[in-house]
Amino acid sequence: MSLFAPRDPDEYLLDTERRVIRIRRHWATLLWDSFESAALLAIAVMVSYLLPPSLWVLQNVLWYAALLVILRFIWIVMEWWVETLVVTDKRFIMTKGIFTTKVLMMPISKVTDLTYKRTAAGRMLGYGTVIVESAGQIQALNHIDYLPKPEEFYDTISELVFGDKKAQAERFSMIKAQRAARGKRAVK
Repeated sequence: MSLFAPRDPDEYLLDTERRVIRIRRHWATLLWDSFESAALLAIAVMVSYLLPPSLWVLQNVLWYAALLVILRFIWIVMEWWVETLVVTDKRFIMTKGIFTTKVLMMPISKVTDLTYKRTAAGRMLGYGTVIVESAGQIQALNHIDYLPKPEEFYDTISELVFGDKKAQAERFSMIKAQRAARGKRAVK
């Protein structure tokens, strides 16, 4: 593993956990930053063409500023890429950060209410927000924006939290047995 590469979120799972969902936020979370960066670059190009050649120092400053805009956008995309939400049969885990990894965790057993909402833009682009409420306290993962396919996420979490635990355990043991028969790791 590289010194600067963040850990794979699956490395935080216990042997007794079953991964149910592994997703990254919807690409629409990058729309505003894309628009902002493109607008700033367009302004830099227009101002550069309007400046007389005698102001070459100002031209250089302008192009370095444009380079900073590009580098900032690359950083935002990299942060989006490494941020991952994993839901197991026992907890929610979100990992984020490039140089400094931050791991957010909330046990599934603490969930008391689950809500999802979708704006008009979210319905068109395929994302939504899931609000996870827990027993009397604000958790690190209580408001998850830009989730792709929020209905499927909502249904899956509802089944984990409020569904038949015995049926889930039987299904999990069957999956473990099938993977063992194929020679794969029991929990993936």
